[in-house]
Amino acid sequence: MSAFPETHRRRFLLGTGALGATALLSGCLANEPPQQQNQNAVATGGDNAAPGRHVTIGFSAPAADHGWLAAMTTNARDQAEQFPDVTLEATEGSSDVNQQIAQVETLINAQVDVLVLLPADGKALTAVARRAMQADIPVINVDRVFDSEDAYRCWIGGDNYGMGVNAAGYIAAELERRGVTDPVIAEIAGTDSLPLTQQRSAGFRDGLAEHGLEVTRRVAADFTAESGERETTNLLQAASRLDAVWNHDDDQGIGVLAAVESAGRDEFFLVGGAGSRQMMDRIKAGNSVVRATVLYNPSMCSSAISLARLLAQARGMADLAEHEIPRSITTYSAVVTRENVDQYLDVGFAS
Repeated sequence: MSAFPETHRRRFLLGTGALGATALLSGCLANEPPQQQNQNAVATGGDNAAPGRHVTIGFSAPAADHGWLAAMTTNARDQAEQFPDVTLEATEGSSDVNQQIAQVETLINAQVDVLVLLPADGKALTAVARRAMQADIPVINVDRVFDSEDAYRCWIGGDNYGMGVNAAGYIAAELERRGVTDPVIAEIAGTDSLPLTQQRSAGFRDGLAEHGLEVTRRVAADFTAESGERETTNLLQAASRLDAVWNHDDDQGIGVLAAVESAGRDEFFLVGGAGSRQMMDRIKAGNSVVRATVLYNPSMCSSAISLARLLAQARGMADLAEHEIPRSITTYSAVVTRENVDQYLDVGFAS
């Protein structure tokens, strides 16, 4: 759940340098000259659904110790099954960095065509990812970015800063709709030592400032239901009144809501983070403090498998004119509300 470095994210959003990484990876499959195509196929990017040559995709991710990570692995497996021209070689999930390195080395030795890698620790997995690239096995880096750009051909992940900005925008609009002045706004963050938490908080702080608002009370949990319940209990005891709360993570949100319901508090509304099915169901029902959740969706892992297939088959994306897949893709942090929740139920994950 970590973010793309801000300099890279800015470059991608501005549209400069995001496409065409052939100069970096002259030996990789993605940089072989594209097969000859007719004029119409080039103009439309070709038909991505059409079967191509059979490819083997290696996949490695941390252990599924909470809902979001479990959904990442499930999505990867399910997406691979959609393609008759793909075999997925998935390792057993491990949050032990050394074990994941060993598993990736096994995939390299097996000479998979392309590697999709969600690292337990981006910095620690950089060297083994670079070895894959040097072995002409292009790497799709998912979410937790490696320390060096030469360790991956394509990065796909979420926008942590954008999550905070969009959560703030929704909260500001809802407070205005309710006619609340001088609001008490609380933030229940994730693990403070992680860059992703820092980026989410920075986005939230900056987003609120654009509306002349600020965070009144803040606690930090650890992305678990237990820590969410503990820190929310502390928050509610310290604050006799709240108007709005942003919780960074829907997995820890299970504990957050347990604390809220135990305290019998309902004078505020709550915005979640990531997009779990449980939160979406509550939003749709409209019978709790939950009014919205801001996506950081594990569907990115489904997209990573699709990108890996196209990369190994030397194809681009059908709706883009370029012959190659992009260098980086930042998913959008949509705000799911009661008005649009039906559009997003299909991507809600189980906490």
